[in-house]
Amino acid sequence: MTDSFTIRSVGAFCYRYPLATPVVTSFGKMLNRPAVFVRVVDQDGVEGWGETWSNFPAPGAEHRARLVDEVLAPGLVGRRFDNPVQAFETLTKGTEVLALQCGEPGPFAQAISGIDLALWDLSARRQRVPLWRLIGGQSSTIKAYASGINPGGAAQTAEAALKRGHRALKLKVGFGAEMDLANLAALRATVGAGMLAVDANQGWSVAQALEMLPRLAEFDLRWLEEPIRADRPREEWRKLRAHAKMPIAAGENISSAEGFEEVLAEDVLGVVQPDIAKWGGLSACAGLARNILKAGKTFCPHYLGGGIGLLASAHLLAGIGGDGWLEVDANDNPLRDLFCGPILNLREGTVELNEDPGLGIVPDLSCIECYRSI
Repeated sequence: MTDSFTIRSVGAFCYRYPLATPVVTSFGKMLNRPAVFVRVVDQDGVEGWGETWSNFPAPGAEHRARLVDEVLAPGLVGRRFDNPVQAFETLTKGTEVLALQCGEPGPFAQAISGIDLALWDLSARRQRVPLWRLIGGQSSTIKAYASGINPGGAAQTAEAALKRGHRALKLKVGFGAEMDLANLAALRATVGAGMLAVDANQGWSVAQALEMLPRLAEFDLRWLEEPIRADRPREEWRKLRAHAKMPIAAGENISSAEGFEEVLAEDVLGVVQPDIAKWGGLSACAGLARNILKAGKTFCPHYLGGGIGLLASAHLLAGIGGDGWLEVDANDNPLRDLFCGPILNLREGTVELNEDPGLGIVPDLSCIECYRSI
């Protein structure tokens, strides 16, 4: 079987899982968990699976699924490609003007990323190797951390995460100094000397961040994530870096090669976090991850969605190596747990990927049909 392939079909599957307890960030709440899974089938009947970022806005998942089905798929079906990168570039260049015309470069990039992940899974399956090996990985073992720890019930969420095998935690902050610091004290006591990070989700002004920095310093944080808006001038980020006692992290809201080149060329971010389902897929982010390591920074893939994208992020981290952690949401979500394979089997804070071809799973979507939205 050759590496090149002809695409026979492309399809998106959109789901929503209702939440009893909303997921909270400094900029808003998620009342349900969406997932847009993407399946690509080639001329030989080989399948590949991916996922498109679709967390915000609330109706965004259905929109991205329709972009895949009605706008992007017709440009791929029946075409032959030598590799996933060729298809990614064809899709990206072929829709640039359309994305500009409708003011939606983000949704287009996200929909293209989901297709790209599916094509990488398909390519690895065709070559009968696990995706992490195809990318160049030498070890199937990666570290993980529990993310998405909300301000309400933070200590209980953290304790439950440790019982599931986690040894590293990340708390959401930006809800007032009193609540943030009390939660941090509780989580530091829970995790002991283990890794602890915080994520402000772009929730502070520069003045607020500067006020919080000395108060955060006592908790020995591995990083402070997105303390200010991602689009703030670089001199504001440099000012924070000059006063911070911990590394600064960002990347999920950088959506261009030029944007990442800029942050890799300066000494501001110590931890860089591209999201492969939000921008770039593996075609852009595999090389980016290598460049992050070459720049002397820590590569930690950002991810907060369903299981297929999480599993793809794990394969990227294993494929690239380094000393980063995989982000694993601590909140209830069967759209994640049913499709993330070995990531559910955390042991002492680590995940062991398998040797099965591609992502190592074939998702059975019939078990979540009750959550299908379109």
